[in-house]
Amino acid sequence: MELILRPGVIEDAKECGRICYEAFKSIADQHRFPPEMPSIEIATALMSMRLSHPGFYSVVAELNDKIVGSIFLDERSVIAGAGPLSVDPLVMDSTIGGQLTQAMMDRVAQRRFPGLRGVVMAWHYRAIALYTKLGFNSREAFTAMQGKPLALKFPGYDVRPAREEDLSACNRLCYRVHGHDRAGELIDAIHIGTANVVEHLCRITGYSTGIGWSNHTVAESNDDLKALIGAAPDFPGLGFLVPSRNGDLFRWCLSQGLRVVCQATLITVGLYNEPAGAYLPSISY
Repeated sequence: MELILRPGVIEDAKECGRICYEAFKSIADQHRFPPEMPSIEIATALMSMRLSHPGFYSVVAELNDKIVGSIFLDERSVIAGAGPLSVDPLVMDSTIGGQLTQAMMDRVAQRRFPGLRGVVMAWHYRAIALYTKLGFNSREAFTAMQGKPLALKFPGYDVRPAREEDLSACNRLCYRVHGHDRAGELIDAIHIGTANVVEHLCRITGYSTGIGWSNHTVAESNDDLKALIGAAPDFPGLGFLVPSRNGDLFRWCLSQGLRVVCQATLITVGLYNEPAGAYLPSISY
């Protein structure tokens, strides 16, 4: 039986969505954690978006003319983001995940991305072992926080919807914190209406593509982060990821009644700059 790897197409969305849901659920159930994909419908919607968006590259695995897995690469910014990787539970642990990951890394090399990053659930031991074998390094621990929206406002920190004219200021801020911008993700978030900025002393001091699982946030200070979190209408997905070493922000989240859902690990290949400011990652990085 020969495994065939090919680019994904929109017609693959339904089957890739089913596999993605069942794969993540089967692993989460083993460790008694909530699955990253709460339903087949949400997983299929995610697959549809990524298979139809020109900023994502996809690889689909077929065995005996049946789809058995997929992987995606977020190419919207200068640093590429990995995931999700999913393999049908019926054929897990048969090197398919490794071959899909290698295909993704080959794409990174071909496109000359200076760096590749991803986030792995802390309890997904097989995944972290696979990625480490393939050359990834573990960089930082994240904690997922969830709870009711806080509906908080902070004097002197004004949160408003982001606009296209804010792009330059936001990109400069991201470059200052991470050494690169994430302009592609930000413009998408502006267009769908999930992006916000925070202004302090008459200038933009932070922005967010949304406070949730698939969103990232960059700011000058924890006060800017707190203002953006406090204004969020909800926390989509399992919640939002907080760098665990940011004790001030972590404690503040707990003091606001937010709860810990799970932990995850940032993994990287290639260029990596230690963040020089306050930030919240997405599930990509």
